[in-house]
Parts: sequence; C-alpha cells; structure tokens
Amino acid sequence: MGTITGGRIDPQEVHEILRNSRRRRVIEQLSDRLGPVTLRELSEEIAAAETGETPPPRRVRDSVYNSLHQTHLPKLNDMGVIDYDQDRKTIRLRERAKQVNRYMRMVTASGFSWAQVYRTMGVIALISVIFAQVDAPVVGAIPVLLLASGFLGLFAIATAYQMWTLRWFYMRSVVSDPETSTGHADD
Repeated sequence: MGTITGGRIDPQEVHEILRNSRRRRVIEQLSDRLGPVTLRELSEEIAAAETGETPPPRRVRDSVYNSLHQTHLPKLNDMGVIDYDQDRKTIRLRERAKQVNRYMRMVTASGFSWAQVYRTMGVIALISVIFAQVDAPVVGAIPVLLLASGFLGLFAIATAYQMWTLRWFYMRSVVSDPETSTGHADD
C-alpha cells in the first residue's frame, strides 16, 4: 500500500512525523492495538484524548477525522509507517513504525529518558555500596550484599516496567501476519 517498503527511516522523516501531535497520537493509539483500526475508531480516540471528554464533541471528532483522512494518514502511509486502506478506512502499523516508536518511547512519563533513569539508579547504587563498605552512617549498618541485591531488584523492576509499557508493540511483532511484519505489501 505504502510507497516505501522496509529499510531505515531517515532521521529527518522521523522528525517530520513526530513534530505533529496528531501523527504522534496515531502511532501511540496503533501501538496499543494488535490489529487494524478503523478511521472512525481512531478519530474518536484521538478526539477524546485532545478534548479530555468521552465521548468527544462531534465537531472535534469530525475535524480529527477529516485531518487524519486528508493529511496525516496519507503522509504516514507514504512514509511506510502505516498501511492505510482508504477504501475500507482501516489503518495498521507497519514494521517501520518501530523506528519512530523508539524516539517516542525514550522518555518516561515523568519526562526523563530511560538512560537517565538507569544512570541515576546506577550512580546511587554505586555510592550506597561504597558508603556501606566504608561503614558510613546510615548505610553502613546495611550489609553490602543486601544493598547490592536491593538495587539489582530495583533495576529488574524498572526494566520490567519499561518492557510492560512496550508490550503491545512486541506482541504485534509476534502475532502480526507476514505481510505486515516484513513491511512488504502486494500492490
């Protein structure tokens, strides 16, 4: 369907995709689904997210529907990020969306990147273990092995949470049909 099959997305294209909030929301909404979504469902969800109302006002829903149909979905389809069937009005993510999603998922809900979270945890763990080793006040009373094990547990919890937030994206890779997972479509 799309004009691009497989391959890497140029960073300029990723920026072009992510600079528009509706295109970001399209990818976010589709990332939470295993299969195709209708344009009506997608526009309803995006309008609800934009207004904070469920159901969203009809005029907002219609505005979102039209802008998705006329502008954003064709652009994402041409970039090879989604498959947009204009006749059936269905949308599904393609394999190339993972490249865009990486940029979207690098930041936690609190605004910090996952790299910052892990780096901060590592520095705090290292300092705590060193202080415990030299019997510094407060942490010196905690056995070093227990302290190190506790921080390893925190790393495991953080990693599990990060993987959980991306679960639908990974599930799609396992469950998707060969046409979608390879990024090739019969035209």
